[in-house]
Amino acid sequence: MALTGRTALLAALGSLPVGILAPSWTGMLAVNAPLSLAILCDYALAAPVRTLRFTRSGDTSVRLGERADVQLTITNPSARRLSADLRDAWPPSSWVAGTEQAASRHKVAVPAGERRRITTTLRPTRRGDRHAERVTVRSYGPLGLAARQSNHSVPWTVRVLPQFASRKHLPSRLARLRELDGRTSVLIRGQGTEFDSLRDYVPGDDTRSIDWRATARRTTVAVRTWRPERDRHILVVLDTGRTSAGRVGDVPRLDAAMDAALLLTALASRAGDRVDLLAYDRRVRAQVQGRSAGELLPAMVNALAPLEPELVETDARGLSAAALKSAPRRSLIVLFTGLDAAPIEEGLLPVLPQLTQRHTVLVAAVADPHIQEMSAARGDVEAVYDAAAGTQSQAQRRRTAEQLQHHGVIVVDATPDNLAPALADAYLALKAAGKL
Repeated sequence: MALTGRTALLAALGSLPVGILAPSWTGMLAVNAPLSLAILCDYALAAPVRTLRFTRSGDTSVRLGERADVQLTITNPSARRLSADLRDAWPPSSWVAGTEQAASRHKVAVPAGERRRITTTLRPTRRGDRHAERVTVRSYGPLGLAARQSNHSVPWTVRVLPQFASRKHLPSRLARLRELDGRTSVLIRGQGTEFDSLRDYVPGDDTRSIDWRATARRTTVAVRTWRPERDRHILVVLDTGRTSAGRVGDVPRLDAAMDAALLLTALASRAGDRVDLLAYDRRVRAQVQGRSAGELLPAMVNALAPLEPELVETDARGLSAAALKSAPRRSLIVLFTGLDAAPIEEGLLPVLPQLTQRHTVLVAAVADPHIQEMSAARGDVEAVYDAAAGTQSQAQRRRTAEQLQHHGVIVVDATPDNLAPALADAYLALKAAGKL
């Protein structure tokens, strides 16, 4: 039996001896029998909580930063009216800090034999699966002097998906893709592109595109139009080892890599290319293969949502073997990893020839904008030391990038806000040059 604040107030006012608050019911009855009897009657009249039945419904997924509504239906099968406080407990990261109490606590009143529905609104602050913990119900008697309390397990899971903030860059890159695809007036021919159609010559067209045989059969000069090759294979590889756990700005490196990977996936699927995903450190953590264009992006988002960095050194040989197994024919392998000198020189460089022999390899790395700020710092001795440290760090990254480029690897090194559009531009450049 739980005693309420009203009972404590009576004790404070002197109407009830403090002994009433003792846990022993015998002691309470001995101190003040009439009021103790009232408390016991109030407790007896409170609706039972162990027989309550609960069901859930509502959202099962939500993008990071958005709201999810989860409904909880309470059924009161007893013959007494339920008047209760209810706490719908979820992990702390299910809400913005400081809002948990207001969002998770509810007052409910359920007449005998009826049901009521309440809504708990979640605003998750981290990716991954959020599991409902338990429902705690405190049922009060008519006088509010005592209450029954019990916990119930009512399972429900809300998957928090990546935010995909870089989708704002998709329209401009799709416009560029349409230019490359020959659907606008800008027509580009690159090595390895496919013939699309014939059209009339207009001033400014490349004379090398004139089709003289077609011109001989027509009264006007005809030129060939070209489009990038379709049905190319792209393998997105996420290094989920310890370097991906470092925070750059306000987000982990892994989250910034995910955002760029989603933009590339959306763009490449619209271009008619096939995209697969592989997340690896010492074993495969996530994989998406063989999905159609309509299924690809949802499958990718769902696979990335629960992915977390592992505090282990990535096995570069294992990663290379897994990538080659996932890309049996010539592909573009986009590897999201760090540009730290030691992991690259000792891990990635020895296995690069296996990848570059058959595939085009692009390494995408997340740069720290704070390093750029440090490099530009001036004014006092401490700022000069910061500038020297920042410049040294940038020089080391450049040397590492040059080593990769020497092995035929394309390197995209950009800050979290710029990585996604920079990677999309690199992909479009490959398409325009006919290298993909």
